Amino acid sequence: MNCRFAFLSALLLILALSPFRSSSQQAVPKPLAINLDPTATGYTPVLSGPPTTVGMRSGYVVLAAGASVGRHSTERYEELIVVLGGAGDLRLTGRSPLALREGTVAYSPPNTEHDVINTGTVALRYLYVVAPGRRED
Repeated sequence: MNCRFAFLSALLLILALSPFRSSSQQAVPKPLAINLDPTATGYTPVLSGPPTTVGMRSGYVVLAAGASVGRHSTERYEELIVVLGGAGDLRLTGRSPLALREGTVAYSPPNTEHDVINTGTVALRYLYVVAPGRRED
């Protein structure tokens, strides 16, 4: 329950406090490398938007066996999940669950309610990335 609360609180805070500016107002992000802590538990922020990125945000999640992040929507943002270890499901409202296993990459479109659930017996470790869900024309 604490992992779920911390994850959702951090995600909502990031989305609420970081409005996107027009490209002419943004600083140019610099390349960087981030090392994920293999001993981490719970939620670890990775990228938090401008000025580090143009609009991308991400976090590293370690979800205990049987745990869930809780049903949520990333609103106008699309989300990518890259599974680093463990097993689980990405459950999207009105759709069949998507199986998550080490090496799986899963996508959730903007305005889609979803949940990540650890269905395995060991921690489910994944990196999520959210970005503005607008078309590039």
